[in-house]
Amino acid sequence: MTQLTQSPFTISSLNEPAWLEKSRLSALEIYHDRKVPTTAVESWKYTNLRRFKPENFSPAQPMPAVASLDELPAKIRDRLSSTDAAGRIVLSGSSVIFKDVPSDLEAKGVIFTDLKTAVEKHPELVQKYLYSVVGAAYPAPTAQALERYEAIPDLDEDKFTALNAALWDNGFFLYVPRNVELELPLGGFRYLDQEGTFTASRTLVVLEDNAKVTYIDEQDSPDLKAANFGVVELFLGKGANLRYVAIQNWGRGFTHIQRIKSNLERDATLNSLYVTMGATLSRSEVQTALSENSNSEMLAVYFADKDQHFDHYTLQHHQKPRAHSDLLFKGVLTDKARGVFSGLIKVELNAQKTDAYQKNRTLLLSDEARTDSVPQLEINANDVRCSHGSTTGPVDAQELFYLRSRGIPKPIAEKMLVTAFLEDVLNRVPLKNVVKYLENVIADKVGAPKGFNRIEAQE
Repeated sequence: MTQLTQSPFTISSLNEPAWLEKSRLSALEIYHDRKVPTTAVESWKYTNLRRFKPENFSPAQPMPAVASLDELPAKIRDRLSSTDAAGRIVLSGSSVIFKDVPSDLEAKGVIFTDLKTAVEKHPELVQKYLYSVVGAAYPAPTAQALERYEAIPDLDEDKFTALNAALWDNGFFLYVPRNVELELPLGGFRYLDQEGTFTASRTLVVLEDNAKVTYIDEQDSPDLKAANFGVVELFLGKGANLRYVAIQNWGRGFTHIQRIKSNLERDATLNSLYVTMGATLSRSEVQTALSENSNSEMLAVYFADKDQHFDHYTLQHHQKPRAHSDLLFKGVLTDKARGVFSGLIKVELNAQKTDAYQKNRTLLLSDEARTDSVPQLEINANDVRCSHGSTTGPVDAQELFYLRSRGIPKPIAEKMLVTAFLEDVLNRVPLKNVVKYLENVIADKVGAPKGFNRIEAQE
């Protein structure tokens, strides 16, 4: 038996409802049945996990809660002091170590808590939505598999998402009832500082019809050898509006594998931003299923340096007519970093009047940096407007020379050019503190001093 299923984290010891235990056990079977994907698998063609052994990591140990922001580790304390989120929950591994949630949310029927507490206090809601956002990145299961794994609705699991479904240790649960609109953002923050451990965090966000909210989902750690096997489920009812921001800034040595799945009902709108700055190896799968007249904006910013390897796999799945999706992923690579983008627009047979765009652009700051970009279309309807494209190129030598000839040091000049390259993404993000944070991370990676950013210059 591997460390992943050893005490103190065994499914039978969790004392959870029967339906959840059954789902976990079924997912654990899938985990043991399926192999770690190799480069022979098309969706993992450019990311080699040969040296990665999930069984070498043990569950993170429980951590005590703190009474105030000042008692948090410096790195997460600094983030919380400058976040846009008005309501905040901090997880360290499976433990809730800090919680600051506005008291008026309960009166509106809003539930914002950790996922384990949600299972205890709101089991009917969790059972209704957990595992319910089904992706389409993998082949349909056989009849035998359907019978064997009947407890889990999401049967397209690979080894890592099955691991999360089986062993998720905690996560976040946000529920916004029908017609409730929240102006101030809410935020869930994950932090891990235990060497050789893993966290399997799960986020479940549910917006009923015509609900509206902004949710910030962040992950952070010091440099250490650890792993995250994450899953995010976003469910948007009819006419719902969600702005979702995911920021991954794990420390060096981290392996991050996460799938983010979204289900949009009729007339729903999802504006999402995916930021990848940390971890040594990061694999992010982003899948969106669109219904009639729904709208999905999928933005991403990533910056890899040294030996970092960032892999993004995306799916815009148009299932019903007249939906719109717009994907723009922009990355910067320097030193010996490696970037991968593989994106698919899939239009079903009856999804007429689909309007879908997909673009991946990469800026190379080093001759040794490398990127692979594979945009794809799978169109099964005949009345659609779909386009996709990819560009890769070095920093403009003339632009860099011009800035340096004006006495601007190279790190600051490179930061200015990188920020300009990312401008069309950053301009779409109304959260000023998020943009400032990204510019400071960019300054760190190019060796430029902090303190000057685009927003302050505009103001």
